[in-house]
Amino acid sequence: MRDTDQKETEYGVLYLCATPIGNLEDITFRVVRTLREADLIAAEDTRNSRKLLNHFEIKTPMTSYHEYNKIEKAHALIAKLREGKSVALITDAGTPGISDPGEELVRMCAEEGIEVTSLPGACACVTALTLSALPTRRFCFEAFLPSDKKERQQVLEELKTETRTTILYEAPHRLVRTLGELLETLGDRKASVCRELTKRHETVQRTTLSEALAWYEAHEPKGECVIVLEGRSRAAMEQEERQDWEGIDIRAHVELYESRGMDHREAMKQTAKDRGISKRDVYAALLQNR
Repeated sequence: MRDTDQKETEYGVLYLCATPIGNLEDITFRVVRTLREADLIAAEDTRNSRKLLNHFEIKTPMTSYHEYNKIEKAHALIAKLREGKSVALITDAGTPGISDPGEELVRMCAEEGIEVTSLPGACACVTALTLSALPTRRFCFEAFLPSDKKERQQVLEELKTETRTTILYEAPHRLVRTLGELLETLGDRKASVCRELTKRHETVQRTTLSEALAWYEAHEPKGECVIVLEGRSRAAMEQEERQDWEGIDIRAHVELYESRGMDHREAMKQTAKDRGISKRDVYAALLQNR
């Protein structure tokens, strides 16, 4: 078995190169240099990427790597890397591996012990988050909601209790439908709808779900969209939980938590916490009610 230093010397490196999401000036000097020096560029859409490479006069050979060939082509790219060739991976726009088939290639390289390094740059989800005027300390990224109806509803239900700021991607022709589903399932809350980020017609609407839905029902959405949602208020969640158990006895309170999947001991502990009493008091009440 070869040691790590020997393997890094013999194998090539996979470079994850962030490309502009709209404004060509957002590419970094490091990415341009890497794209020029790599042995091969793997691009999500070679026709789209050709415009970028031509703009920066990059002549490096290019091959396609996308959702529909990500496994087969990954094996071919890994074979190149094993030969000591360097491969630069780019997506249509933004950072490879973020809601992108590049994550599969990274995983396979990691399993093979092939070095992977990421060259930071443009990323639509982070750009939208920082523009949203919503809390940024804690956030989650959902990318596109699933197309399968059942799976989509499951994700929406999970988002009901998500306290972190949530970021979603959406295509313009599906924006109204998605805003409607979010409003119906999550209730009205603050939201920012970001369109055409970094481009000439960039817009950021800091609004609410209901107002955003009304606007886009009246105005046809254009351009790729990022929706940033306010997280669920912890205070509101606690109030709803209090309403669930207020007015019921201790046994029913414990059974309420057990019906939600808690084991008996945890249900007793949570009941005691809710009521501001000791666990021993809960246990005594349960014995008394037998």
